Amino acid sequence: MPNPRPLAIEYPTKDLVAEAAAARLLLYLGDQTTQGRDVHISITGGSLGTGIWEAVSQNNLAGTVDWASVHIWWSDERFLPSGDPERNAQQVFDAFFEHGPVPESNLHVMGAAEEYADQYEAAQAYTDELSRYAEEGHSSPRFALSLLGMGPDGHIASLFPGKEEIHLEHEGVVGVANSPKPPPERISMTRSMINNSDRIWFLVAGSDKRDAFERVWAARDQKPDRDGLAETPASGARGLSETLYLISSDSLPQG
Repeated sequence: MPNPRPLAIEYPTKDLVAEAAAARLLLYLGDQTTQGRDVHISITGGSLGTGIWEAVSQNNLAGTVDWASVHIWWSDERFLPSGDPERNAQQVFDAFFEHGPVPESNLHVMGAAEEYADQYEAAQAYTDELSRYAEEGHSSPRFALSLLGMGPDGHIASLFPGKEEIHLEHEGVVGVANSPKPPPERISMTRSMINNSDRIWFLVAGSDKRDAFERVWAARDQKPDRDGLAETPASGARGLSETLYLISSDSLPQG
């Protein structure tokens, strides 16, 4: 059965995208954590990937979530030393997790540069950690939700246009070299692992995203082919039950 058709919800500003996404996230997690089972979500970096957690920290609905049941995974990371302000995990820790209610054992952070010889070794370690929580037949837990950003070039996680990593079909975590966006060394889930998600919510804001979003939206009813993925990796991310774009007005095509 094909994945449901993606939907887009427009908000006037970037700040409102973050606030709406935070409220939606907290309501969803509040419902999910009442069911007596662990809930796994995958998150990303970037200004909106961090902004949503700043909004969560200020929302009273955060108290309705059983955070002890929530496991946090990262879809990608910059291979830098622990504590570096450019690391996705550090940005989110500063926004919410450093003093937030999620148990430390539930925060699954990708390896840092002082811990591993290179990004490939760190990627293998994260693959191994994911596999410990995996469902039968998969290499990771099935994510209840994956939060994704999208770059102006249409990249997701650290899967960039024209790079071979976007075409990998296996569920896993890979080391990335020569990233077109600094730093050059990164770690990323593959597209297949990201897509092992019940829901994928894109957080998109800024006029620089307009062209990439127009390409993604034009291809929403098609299975992405190799050329489409190479041009716009975001076109290949689809949730199993929902794909949602929470998008600011300035990211939408004009006219």
